[in-house]
Amino acid sequence: MSETLVIVESPAKAKTIAKFLGSKYKVVASNGHVRDLPKSQLGVKIEKNFEPKYITLRGRGDVLERIRKEAKSVEKVFLATDPDREGEAISWHLAQVLNLDENSKCRIVFNEITSNAVKNSIKGARPIDMRLVNAQQARRILDRLVGYEISPILWRKVRKGLSAGRVQSVATRIICDRESEIRDFVPEEYWNITAKLRDVANKKTFDAKYYGENGTKRDLCNEADTKEVLDRIHDQIFTITEVKEGVKTRHPAPPFTTSSLQQEASRKLGFTTKRTMMIAQQLYEGIDIGGKGAVGLISYIRTDSVRIATEAQQAARAYIDGRFGKVYVPEKPNFYKGRDGAQDAHEAIRPTSVDHEPSTIKDHLTSEQFRLYKLIYERFLASQMSDATFATTQVTLDCAGATFRANGIRTIFDGFTAIYTEGRDDVQEKETILPELATGDSCKAEKIEHEQKFTQPPPRYTEATLVKALEEKGIGRPSTYSPTISTIVERGYIAREKKQLVPTELGFVVNRFMMDNFEEIVDVQFTAGMENDLDGVEEDKVGWADVLGRFYGPFHKKVEIALEKAPPEKIPDEVSDVVCEKCGAMMVYKLGRFGKFLACPNFPTCRNTKAIVEKIDVPCPKCGAALIKRKSKRGKAFYGCEKYPECDFVSWDKPTKMPCPQCGGMMVQKIGQNGSYIACLNKECGYIHRNAKKNKDEKEAEAE
Repeated sequence: MSETLVIVESPAKAKTIAKFLGSKYKVVASNGHVRDLPKSQLGVKIEKNFEPKYITLRGRGDVLERIRKEAKSVEKVFLATDPDREGEAISWHLAQVLNLDENSKCRIVFNEITSNAVKNSIKGARPIDMRLVNAQQARRILDRLVGYEISPILWRKVRKGLSAGRVQSVATRIICDRESEIRDFVPEEYWNITAKLRDVANKKTFDAKYYGENGTKRDLCNEADTKEVLDRIHDQIFTITEVKEGVKTRHPAPPFTTSSLQQEASRKLGFTTKRTMMIAQQLYEGIDIGGKGAVGLISYIRTDSVRIATEAQQAARAYIDGRFGKVYVPEKPNFYKGRDGAQDAHEAIRPTSVDHEPSTIKDHLTSEQFRLYKLIYERFLASQMSDATFATTQVTLDCAGATFRANGIRTIFDGFTAIYTEGRDDVQEKETILPELATGDSCKAEKIEHEQKFTQPPPRYTEATLVKALEEKGIGRPSTYSPTISTIVERGYIAREKKQLVPTELGFVVNRFMMDNFEEIVDVQFTAGMENDLDGVEEDKVGWADVLGRFYGPFHKKVEIALEKAPPEKIPDEVSDVVCEKCGAMMVYKLGRFGKFLACPNFPTCRNTKAIVEKIDVPCPKCGAALIKRKSKRGKAFYGCEKYPECDFVSWDKPTKMPCPQCGGMMVQKIGQNGSYIACLNKECGYIHRNAKKNKDEKEAEAE
């Protein structure tokens, strides 16, 4: 019989840990939180110092009953939930339910799910850290107060079904503010002149750009000034007046934090923050890599620290030496300074073992798991490698008083770039090699090009740049970025257009209402200050109820004023190009439980509604009519004939234009564990087409 019970959060994690601990341990999963505030009421006794009312979550009763039964049959219970505030709170709730002494050594934590880490955590068992619990509890109650007091006002003054939140409302404001900047932006004209030059002596060519006059910087703001320069330098000799050479060093980026992983996965892999965290959680909890069973491949994924354990650092240096050579190993290990205000409870995100090379375990991972693991693995290795060095050259030329410049950069030593280069949101510097040039050399223009340009507005936020902005402004914490973005998209405040986050009309209206009535809630500095207060609770500098007390009094007064005096907001409907066949009005777009639909604007006189039809460019295999994309009652996409019910063709998988080469039947797009593929719809045929290079159909199917 097992002597010790270990409780973790997920079944996958339980499976991995059980393998390490052996038969004397029983490992069970709580499936996340087991208790929370009730959904049907505020659940906070404000008059009793913000005492929370916790109830067992729906669907967790059977789980708790099973855990209680297991706990009664063992001598010792260890709580092994995640090593953060949320995990500490889950352990505390479990201790309350199981009547465990929270001051006993019942809590174990580990930053990675490996045999040594798990076994060492048991040796280092400790009491539940109530500072972490109180910080989580303060955040949960604070968010409940904001959400449950403002949301009903939004329902009454704007539209039913809306919600407000301490972090989500600020994120919505940031995106709305950026869109307003874009709309108000006035472009300014400027011109570029580029000369394609040939060195008279060496007959080598290179490009130089107009810089200014007589060595002084000057911008060309109109066509007249540009024409004057072009006329002056026409058929003139360019003389090199200065050649500057130097060496530039580029340092590797630090290993991933939660936010930098989300940003880089968005840039390089096209993942949403939600998808990134879901896949990272799988890699953390354990993957069966064949022969070794389930293995946790990366360290804990919710962190804002760039610190690396000494053992991991030494292992990386030894690996780099063996694979790349000593010159790629820095003389002293690379250490990185975290951003101001960062918590340092955990390490950065890294592979649990450099021996688990991505290529060697690729066959055991899904396509997405492999790509994300490879990104984490290579970023970690690169962070421990030598700097890259580059030779830089700047050539200044004079032509009839006009100054031109040419810049070159050439790799001397690739260093960490041999394995990894950090993604950028702006234009990346490209290697440009200039010919051997010397002061006094003469050059002749083979071609001179000029181009009119206009300054561009600031770019819309992507998920990557929004996460970066939230982190820089101190809004939220690593664990909140993904759910925050998902929430504002699901509420209809923000829409995704390709990779960009664009505020909807509803988003603007809700943001304006919040700005007019709850300015502090959407104030960036106030929200960042509240995060610092929550950190103060964790550091035992201030009581959690004191933080809530200082906030709630002034906040509740504003709630009462808004409820009584705030004018209602009207959201204008977006007019479609579809005519209502019952009354002739132009139908408008409405947002319902299952997404957008068309409705007659003359409601309630005319109650006509229509689903929004999205046709795909593939004919129905039964009758030849158009196929349209529909949604089930649960919101899942499927494809059917537009002539339904006369024609009953339907497919859960997206049809493609490609005919089956074996039977001539329809091929459909499928998504499997190892990525997407195309298969024949005829089960008797069973033909499957796999292509390493994804076509348009495959990319669209994966996006859905």
